[in-house]
Amino acid sequence: MKVTRIAYSARLNPGKYGALLEQARRLGRVRSEVWQRYGSIAGVGSGLTDRQVRDRWLADGTHAVFGVLANAWKETVRDAMADIAANLAAAKVDVRRTINRRTTDPAERKRMFTALKADNWASDPFLARQMRKHWKRGRNRTHDQIVVRADKYHTAVDGRGRLWLAIPGLEPRKMVRIPLSTTVAPTGTLRLILRGGRVEVHYQIDASQMRSSQRACGEATIGVDKGYTEALTDSDGQPHGAELGVLLSSESDRLKERNRRRAKLRSIANNAALRGDHAKAHRIKVNNLGTVKRDRKAARHRARVRTEIFTAVHEVVDKAATVIAEDLTKRFTGRKKLGQNINRRLAAWTKGVTAEALKSVSERRGSALVPVNAAYTSQTCHRCARFGRRSGDRFHCTPCGVVWQADVNAAINILHRAGDPDIALHTPHHKVKQILQDRTDRHRTRLPVQDSSPATTAVRRAKHPNRSAMGNK
Repeated sequence: MKVTRIAYSARLNPGKYGALLEQARRLGRVRSEVWQRYGSIAGVGSGLTDRQVRDRWLADGTHAVFGVLANAWKETVRDAMADIAANLAAAKVDVRRTINRRTTDPAERKRMFTALKADNWASDPFLARQMRKHWKRGRNRTHDQIVVRADKYHTAVDGRGRLWLAIPGLEPRKMVRIPLSTTVAPTGTLRLILRGGRVEVHYQIDASQMRSSQRACGEATIGVDKGYTEALTDSDGQPHGAELGVLLSSESDRLKERNRRRAKLRSIANNAALRGDHAKAHRIKVNNLGTVKRDRKAARHRARVRTEIFTAVHEVVDKAATVIAEDLTKRFTGRKKLGQNINRRLAAWTKGVTAEALKSVSERRGSALVPVNAAYTSQTCHRCARFGRRSGDRFHCTPCGVVWQADVNAAINILHRAGDPDIALHTPHHKVKQILQDRTDRHRTRLPVQDSSPATTAVRRAKHPNRSAMGNK
C-alpha cells in the first residue's frame, strides 16, 4: 500500500520559481491538448494508451510546438491520460447504478456489466445513452504542475545540512535546484505543484515504512458513528476526535466574517471602477482581494482537520481488530436545502477524509473494516429497535422511556447491523424502513395483554424497574 507525502520548498529564489512556473504553463498546454483530442469515445473510450499517443506525436511533430523536454511532456501525457481514464471510471459507477435500477434480471445485468467493463458500451443503445449522460467531456484546468520521472532528478545535502532537489528545466542538461524544508529525500515519481511562490513536492512511499504502521491493532469488535462534534463515537460510548466540531465551527465563523469583508471591498472596488478611478480599484484588488494568504489558511485548516480525523481513527483501531462503520462512499441527498453557514459547518468534505482515514489506517495496521448500511441507525433505539426522536445529541425512545446519547446509540445500531441477515449494504433506505417497521409490528403482537390490576402492576414493576434513570448515562 502506498501513501502520499508532501515536501515544501524553503526560501525559493523568485527567478527559479518563475522558470518552474513557465515550465508548468507549457505542460498545461500539453494536458489541454490531450484532453481535447483524446477525452472522448474516440480516445480513451476506445482503449487508446498513452504510449500510442506519444508515438503519434513523435511521428507528426506535435511534441515540438510545446517547447519542453521530451521526458517532461511524455510524463505529462501519461498523467493526463490517467486522469481521463479516472473520469471515465467515475462515469461507469453512475451507469452501474442505473443498470441496477433498470433491470432485476441477473443475465441482463451481467451482459451490460460485461459490455461496460470491456468498453463495448458504444454498440448498446441504452449504455451509450447513459455514458453520454454521465461522461461529460472534460477540459484541463491544471497549469501549475510538473511530473518528474524517478530517474530524472537527484537530491543532495549541502554543508549546512539543507536538502536540495534538482529537476530538469526547459533547456537540456540545465537543472533547477530547489531547497526543501525537510531532511527526508523524496523518492519515486514526483509531482511538483506550484502555489503562491512555493513548490509542493508530492511523492509516494510504502505504508510499511511509516511509524504508525508498526502499531498493533486491538482485539475487540467495535461499531463507530461519524459525528460533527466528534470525529467518531464508538459503541463503547467513547468519543474520538473531540476537537473536530470546534475546528469546523471556528473556521465557518471565520469564513463568514472574511467573506463579508471581502464582499464589501469588492463592492467598493467595483464602484470605484464605475466612477473611472481604476487605480483605486486596482489597489484594492491587488492588496485586499488576493488569494495567496486565503489559500494558505485554507490548506492549514484542512491539514488540522485531517490530523484530527486520522488521530481519532488510530484511537479506534488501538481498541478494535474489526471496525464496523457506515458506508461513507454512499451519496445522500436531502429534501431540505440548507443555508451556506450550515453547509460550511457540516463540511461535507470531511466525510471523504473520514472514509479515507478508516480505509488507510485499517489496512496499514491489520484491522478489518466492515462497511454496513447505516440507514435509520440514528433514528431507532438499539434496545427495542423502535423508532424514536433525535434532538441534537440526544435520542428519545418513548417505549423504553430512555434518553440515549445519540451518537452512542447510532454506533451500537451500526455494530448490530453487521450481523443483520435482512439488511444488506445496498438495501434501499425505504426497504430498510419497511423491514424495521415490520419487526416492530411483530414485536408488538407478541406482547402479553396488559393487566391494570394493582398486583400485576406491582410484580411488573419489581421485574422491570424504572428505566428512565438510564437517560443520564
